[in-house]
Formats: sequence, structure tokens, C-alpha cells
Amino acid sequence: MKQEFERKNSEIEKRIEKLEEEKMCLSLDVDIQKMEVEKVKKEKRKIEEDRDDLKTHYKKAQVTLKRVGLGRSLEQWQQEIQKERAKAEYWEKKFQKMQSRNQALEKETISSSSPKS
Repeated sequence: MKQEFERKNSEIEKRIEKLEEEKMCLSLDVDIQKMEVEKVKKEKRKIEEDRDDLKTHYKKAQVTLKRVGLGRSLEQWQQEIQKERAKAEYWEKKFQKMQSRNQALEKETISSSSPKS
């Protein structure tokens, strides 16, 4: 009976040792998993910060583009071009009118200053 007890006790001790080894390995695995999770969390925070920075820069760029006029749509550009063409045509007509007036005044001045025969 004593031998049986010792044998069983020895088996149980071996089992306990084996379980303790497994526990230690599992504990190490848990530590490694925790470290990996922490690393992933840090990477996620960094990515979110970068994303937020990009959003901020994008918004600033959009505002700048609107201020400078580069953020316009095709229709807005076409309207702007039409307005500028109309202005150019107006000033061209005004210039031609003034040129005609000047020529008429020159002719008038020349004819009034020339001796009459």
C-alpha cells in the first residue's frame, strides 16, 4: 500500500511539474500576446494621429485652393472666362472708339490748321 501510495504520489508530482511548466509557458505566451497587443495599439494610435494630421492638412489645402480660386468647378471656370472675355471686349470696343475719336480729332485739327486756298 505504501508503495502504491508513493507511486501515485510520484505520478502526481510529475503531473504537477508538467502542469507548472505548461502554466509557465502559457504565462509567457500571455505576456507575449500582451506585448503584441500594446504594440498594435501604439501603431493604431500613430496611424490615427497621422490620419488626423492628413485631414487637417487636407482641409487647410482646400481652404487655400478656394482662396486662390483653384478649387473651382469647370462651370465656375467657364463663367469666369466668359466674364473676363466680356470685360476684354468692352475695353477693346472702348479703345477702338477712342482711337476713332483721336483720328477724327487729328483730321479735324489738320484740316483746320492747314491754309485755305
